[in-house]
Amino acid sequence: LKRGVRMRNRMVKGKRLGAILAIALAALLLLAACTPAPTVPEEEKVVEIGYIGTLTGAAASSEQMVLASLQDYVRYFNEEIGISGGTVKVAWADDAFLLSAGISMYNRYVEKGITCVTTTHDTLQRALKLKCERDEVVSISPSPYESLVYPAHAWTYFVVPTSAEQFACFANYVKENWKEERPPRLAFIHFDVPFGHEPVEQGTKYAQSIGIEMVPQEIVPFVPLDTSTQLLRLSARGADFVYIQAIPVAAGPVLRDAERLGLLGKIQFGGCEYSMGERLIEMIGPAAEGYLAPKRYPWWDESAMKTLADNMAKYGAKIPMEPEYANWITGAVLCEAIKRAIAELGYENLDGPAIKRAFDSMEDFDVHGVKKISYTLEDHRGSNKVMVYQIRGGKIVPASDWRMAPMLMP
Repeated sequence: LKRGVRMRNRMVKGKRLGAILAIALAALLLLAACTPAPTVPEEEKVVEIGYIGTLTGAAASSEQMVLASLQDYVRYFNEEIGISGGTVKVAWADDAFLLSAGISMYNRYVEKGITCVTTTHDTLQRALKLKCERDEVVSISPSPYESLVYPAHAWTYFVVPTSAEQFACFANYVKENWKEERPPRLAFIHFDVPFGHEPVEQGTKYAQSIGIEMVPQEIVPFVPLDTSTQLLRLSARGADFVYIQAIPVAAGPVLRDAERLGLLGKIQFGGCEYSMGERLIEMIGPAAEGYLAPKRYPWWDESAMKTLADNMAKYGAKIPMEPEYANWITGAVLCEAIKRAIAELGYENLDGPAIKRAFDSMEDFDVHGVKKISYTLEDHRGSNKVMVYQIRGGKIVPASDWRMAPMLMP
């Protein structure tokens, strides 16, 4: 009997304990349901820019600085200016100056969803013109070619006037400073690629229109070993000025050969923007003295360039004092367009047409006090100012004021 009573007591106690546990569990579930879920931070959005460049081969010494300047500016933009809830990133690829490789890389970018690309590869720019239109991808380059500038293509933008228009400002400088009664004689030395050929036809026509006699052109390879033949021909034809449409790996050997042949005192040498920089001075020393170049970007000694370079250096940028590094202006325009498109439509609607509308809206966009960029339906050059610089005393200094480049339409 006693054993039965004890068993009933244990059963009653067990039921009471089970009821208490059930009530406690229900209370915990109710409390959990009423407690707000922990906030999970939203994943930061990333907007990619697609860069394609010739990072290996003869032109790599220049092209690597083009990429570095773009990457450095994007880093500066993300850390100093920024886009709310997002960041800009540069995807880059080396096409080794092969058109097929460049097109393949462009296609990969499109498949990845990238809607803005940049390249300086001359042949590739032409090949991408209609592809960008079909794919609704914006293309921007620091190296404009007249066949892409005129007529203005809806999906292709630049930040400076063409190479021919740059040369036209050099021709004006020559004519303004010529003292003899006969017309000055001027000749091109250039690469046998579109970058070399582009300014020759329109530049020659313009120079002749202002009273300059043009001497037959000469062609040199990307890295010439000896240019004596070309220089002696130009000397025999009586050239007073030689314009080198090349980068320092060719301009340096040409000037060194001219010094060896005793031509530096007889012919005035100059060249495109990318031919003049500290590399040229270090390469050939006194042979660079007096060299002229019409520049579409200010030189690094000017206050606005120096200020931005100092600011970028705080974020890890190593600033080479070379013209190619000024490609961060392209980066600034791209980042501004992306920022405007997101502000207007949001990340969820960011696409090629949105970025294109942002480009088309730019009017006197001030790039850190260095350059103002504007686009119209008829003019996608972005800017049209050129200044002639000269190497004097081992320094690169202004030789003219800023002037408006003429529009040289084919």
